[in-house]
Amino acid sequence: MGTKLIDQTADPHEDYCGTLYAAKLLGLSVGTVQALVERNELQAWKTKGGHRRISMQSIRDYQRERGITSVEARHALLKVLVVDDDQASLEMFRHLMASWNLPLDCTTMSSALEAMIDIGSIKPDVLITDLKMPGVDGFELLRTLRSNPNFASLIVVALTGLSHEEVDAKGGLPADTITVQKPVDMKWMQGFFTGLSVMHGQQP
Repeated sequence: MGTKLIDQTADPHEDYCGTLYAAKLLGLSVGTVQALVERNELQAWKTKGGHRRISMQSIRDYQRERGITSVEARHALLKVLVVDDDQASLEMFRHLMASWNLPLDCTTMSSALEAMIDIGSIKPDVLITDLKMPGVDGFELLRTLRSNPNFASLIVVALTGLSHEEVDAKGGLPADTITVQKPVDMKWMQGFFTGLSVMHGQQP
């Protein structure tokens, strides 16, 4: 019963996602999603690293059976993924983006590794990431994504308190990365997303 352990080599474009993103798609708490998995109402397994993977098809089936708005129905929104190990920063982004009255669908994650695993399912238009994080940091996240042609059109905003010299010492950033120094000017960020919304043909 519940979650199986299988030998799964993580391809970011396989049709599955993590528990956090599944909870967002279904409008449920992480605990409720875990309970659904244990009751086999959602199909899932665990990787060797202990990360739970949930079938996107089972999520779509669950949405259809209960009349929950499908993922595809939200295609008009500009999808934003924010990655930062600081929970206060994530909460600030969630609160402010909701207050801007812009067509944004904001997902936040506190782990670059989890973002790597789920980004193929989320398919964000914009990635905002801190650079200095424990374990897998923002530099590694960006290098991994930029080496994958499937993310060639992804708009990347890197948040950092590091100097230009310190960034260079870490190997630098991809040429098209937008670098924003901390503390972040959220008025600038609001203008940035207002402009992107217009460019994408969406009325802010």
